[in-house]
Amino acid sequence: MQETPGTAQWRKAMRQELIEARQAIPVAARQKADAQLANRLDALIGDVQGRTISLYWPFRGEPDLRAWAAACRDRGAALALPVVVAKATPLEFRRWVPGDKLEKGVWNIPIPPDSSEVVAPDIVLSPVVGLDAANFRLGYGGGFFDRTIAALRESGHTARVIGVGYAQQKMDTIHSHEFDIPMDDAVLIDTTDPV
Repeated sequence: MQETPGTAQWRKAMRQELIEARQAIPVAARQKADAQLANRLDALIGDVQGRTISLYWPFRGEPDLRAWAAACRDRGAALALPVVVAKATPLEFRRWVPGDKLEKGVWNIPIPPDSSEVVAPDIVLSPVVGLDAANFRLGYGGGFFDRTIAALRESGHTARVIGVGYAQQKMDTIHSHEFDIPMDDAVLIDTTDPV
């Protein structure tokens, strides 16, 4: 599928609008939604014993799932963080234990050092800027998660990719093109939900 003229500009404008809207959500509302998101992930994923989960370091108002990940580790999961190793390449997943010393990566996002073990996760949590009904993800525009999903699938690795975010990030379409790859599942929590 070829990209329709004007799509890149539209995506850039939508990306900015959605990031600003996410950052405007009050911290208390995000924290409450993050707890609901953790419960939904537990129900969706099930037993984590012996599985490797890649989360992410929260950035620009993304859901903070670090406490949930630590609880998964207590239940027998291993954890990893994604690392940008080069432009226009798939992400690398490095083993991470809460409390480990981290370095600054791209956009100053904390990452495990080069000496960390590289792993192939069973579950990949992918933060979304926007997400449409077909589980296509609008991200930050670098294409890292799409390249990563493609590489995982081409290698035969059966990682389950789950998009996570807030319901306000739901879109009718991201106007997907040939390089966009849908998430296997998605969990979006409404930050205005009183429950």
